[in-house]
Amino acid sequence: MSGAKILIVDDELIVRESLGGWLERDGHTVDKAASGEESLEKFEKTHYDIILLDIKMEGMSGLDVLKRVKETDPDVSVVMITAYGSIPSAIEAMKSGAYEYLLKPFDPDELMVLIEKIRKHQAERRETQFLREQYKERTRFENMIGQSKALQGVFDLVESVAPTDSTVLIKGETGTGKGLAARAIHTKSRRCQGPFVVVNCGAFPEHLLESELFGYQKGAFTDAKITKKGRLELAHGGTLFLDEVGEVSTRMQIDLLRVLEDHVFYRVGGTQPIEADFRVIAATNKDLEKAIKEGTFREDLYYRLNVISFTMPPLREHRDDIPLLAEYFLHRFAQETNKPVDQVSREALDDMMLYDWPGNVRELGNAVERAVVVGKGRRILPQDLPIFRPEYISSPPARTLREVEIAHLESVLKETQWNVSRSAEILGIDRSTLYDKIKRYALRKPA
Repeated sequence: MSGAKILIVDDELIVRESLGGWLERDGHTVDKAASGEESLEKFEKTHYDIILLDIKMEGMSGLDVLKRVKETDPDVSVVMITAYGSIPSAIEAMKSGAYEYLLKPFDPDELMVLIEKIRKHQAERRETQFLREQYKERTRFENMIGQSKALQGVFDLVESVAPTDSTVLIKGETGTGKGLAARAIHTKSRRCQGPFVVVNCGAFPEHLLESELFGYQKGAFTDAKITKKGRLELAHGGTLFLDEVGEVSTRMQIDLLRVLEDHVFYRVGGTQPIEADFRVIAATNKDLEKAIKEGTFREDLYYRLNVISFTMPPLREHRDDIPLLAEYFLHRFAQETNKPVDQVSREALDDMMLYDWPGNVRELGNAVERAVVVGKGRRILPQDLPIFRPEYISSPPARTLREVEIAHLESVLKETQWNVSRSAEILGIDRSTLYDKIKRYALRKPA
């Protein structure tokens, strides 16, 4: 381990010189300051790994210096130098963030052991921070969580799409995280300081959606007591997110197409054109190409929205993210409900991995929240999960090799009451292989 950069702060020359000599002989780089004020001047210009700081000095005290230093750099390790009679002050310093304190007179060996201990602690902290950042980088992207190849592909797409101003269409089933992806694109874009305005197109009847999007002038209709800005106007300088755009009526699609082409519109009852600068991100759980063939969605609007598109994968296609998501939801809801639940049992996790999650990540979150609320212990158990399990149907006598394998898998799983770990052990395969086979053969756990 290379030497540390150390600052010695003491108003006694002999202390500064003796400490400095010992530390330099041990391979460390040393700076010295005779007062608290001088130490802060040096600290502002140079990064130090360790500060040896006298508690009692003329002028600014060591405790005051400690507080200022910790406010600027919480990670710097500060060792307080004190005489025997000042131990209470040293204890106060420890409460304020000091790493340790040294009593005068010093034992050089004791000092060197302490410095090595600090250096080892700093190295471990840096490694932990690095691993934490690596883990965060691998598994978290803005508010989206996933380490699977499918989710990592989405993260890469968001990274490449975000800096542009192109219109984006996000497809995917309900609950897959289309809204989170849209917000991530906004957050990573040059418009991140502007508003992110959400319009749930499926939540409003046609006449209300028009007022919601375009706004209205005072007196435009009976209840229009004031002039109100619409979402298009509010999105100026930012991003307009049209959620469930497939629900927009055919008539409104014409108005929407016009706005998306020139970003000019009129409030309901208004006569003055309004221009707004916004980026458009749309999302849908509908098959818009099928809707075009059925005549319920305009082809020209589809091509206007579909400049860049990607699909959020359903949870059943990235099951390896389920443990990560379950842990995230567990900690979140345990904190929100103030319940001491800190673990998902292996059996409950098996149930989660085997379930198809038609409601996707949203359903998983709701299931974990329910389990946290109704659970009685520190672990989530299978009975705490509101997972629907189809009735078990036994297989007919096997003939083909495939049928033989299915029958054997079902037999072993039934024998172990669908304990995946035990079944994999009996079958002589690992858990992930067994999960793959269960998925491939669409095996179902009995109710």
